[in-house]
Amino acid sequence: MSDDEKRLHELGYAQELSRSMSGFSNFAVSFTIISVLSGCLTSYTIGLKGGGPVVITWGWLGVGAMTLLVALAMAEVCSSYPTAGGLYYWSAKLARTNGAAWSWFTGWFNFIGQVAVTAAIVYGSAAFLNPLLDLQFGYSVTLGHTFLLFAVLLVVHALLNQFGVKIVSILSSVSVWWHVLGVAFVVGVLAFKPSHHQSAGFVFSKFVNETGWQYGAYAALIGLLLSQYTLTGYDASAHMTEETHDAARSGPKGIVNSVLISVVAGWVLLLGVTFAIQDYGKAVAGGPAEIFIAATGDTMGKLLILVSFGAQFFCGMSSVTANSRMIYAFSRDGALPLSSFWHRINKRSRTPTNAIWLAAGGAFVLALPAIWNLTAYLAVTSVAVIGLYIAYVIPTFLRLRQGKDFRPGPWNLGRWSRPVGILAVAWVVVISVLFMLPPANPITKDSFNYSPIAILIVLGGAGLWWVLSARKWFTGPKVQGSAEELAAIEQELQSLG
Repeated sequence: MSDDEKRLHELGYAQELSRSMSGFSNFAVSFTIISVLSGCLTSYTIGLKGGGPVVITWGWLGVGAMTLLVALAMAEVCSSYPTAGGLYYWSAKLARTNGAAWSWFTGWFNFIGQVAVTAAIVYGSAAFLNPLLDLQFGYSVTLGHTFLLFAVLLVVHALLNQFGVKIVSILSSVSVWWHVLGVAFVVGVLAFKPSHHQSAGFVFSKFVNETGWQYGAYAALIGLLLSQYTLTGYDASAHMTEETHDAARSGPKGIVNSVLISVVAGWVLLLGVTFAIQDYGKAVAGGPAEIFIAATGDTMGKLLILVSFGAQFFCGMSSVTANSRMIYAFSRDGALPLSSFWHRINKRSRTPTNAIWLAAGGAFVLALPAIWNLTAYLAVTSVAVIGLYIAYVIPTFLRLRQGKDFRPGPWNLGRWSRPVGILAVAWVVVISVLFMLPPANPITKDSFNYSPIAILIVLGGAGLWWVLSARKWFTGPKVQGSAEELAAIEQELQSLG
């Protein structure tokens, strides 16, 4: 056995998934899910309305710095427990008492966050594709058309993950270069093609409040959702550790490097787009697609939209991949309804087929209000941020409580572990409150932020299930068997594969 397989056995699991990913491939999945060409562009109008250029420019760097602290704290724990369960497994092992309860609720926060981020990514890509189809084929931009595109893209992502295992692996690696070169191409075109650019004073100091709220500071805080939503999903590197070589080092590096490189690339992209704004009012209404067309003309604008959509497509595909692995691990431990069904592995491809379709189906259901609610996309992004970041920081909080009893893995922060962890926890508390607040005034059925309701429904259900039933039988992550039983599982899979 390799060191990775030995460590996985020590954690109680058989090597069911195919361990074929390199450290670069592991990083590529998280980098692709963060996807600055997806998050920055599909949520750009949130920043335009909430604070404007000054919040987009400087807010990105501030949020990026705090996100990096969260990633560093998370990566340290990942090195100790490199398993597909990730966050909820860590909580079970780090809790001094009531490990099963900590694990249960961490897993459910992670589950709703993963489903929401998949919904937000794929819906955002559909909203980006719709203007291009309108320009090219007259497929008008409506909520119904965008939602139909969203549904089609979800099905394509699920089919790719089910049948195109090798293709997904290749595309994940291609995606890194597509993002890097794509950002360079978009920024390069926006730098040289437009006949007019905004001034540095506009980009770095212009404040705009179109939220309807009279308090500018509140509007600016709402605008930070652009940055914080984009910088999510890097827990994918943890969920892919059972498929990665040298997982105790590659997983943490994938988490941290994906955030660090995305912060740099995202800032360059946001500067390029903001300098290229021709008409602020039209930019607010039409988003980056309108900015591309107005700044570079129809032909080049369409090409920029297409390049951006390509990155968004890769992002959606990788999000379904990571989401399905979390579902696979959570159901392996019996924590989801019909767990035995969601945990099933396709023994030929060694992928969690049923979990893939639950990931896609859950995203579809969560985004249903987007058919009639104009601000549903913002609400879904809020659910993604709140769900994921609470799940990200619970293990960090429990690791802080352990103090010197924590056993670090080969990748660790040393003496910086405690201050980094404290700042990470404090930041997540702030954003968890912030992004449940109403983003627009007046509050109507079209502007209502339903993210608190979505989170309460899921957590209320999980909490009720815990009190009435799960606390009697859910003991946290299960051990699959003895060393001999784990070896037998692996031999069976190898013979069938």
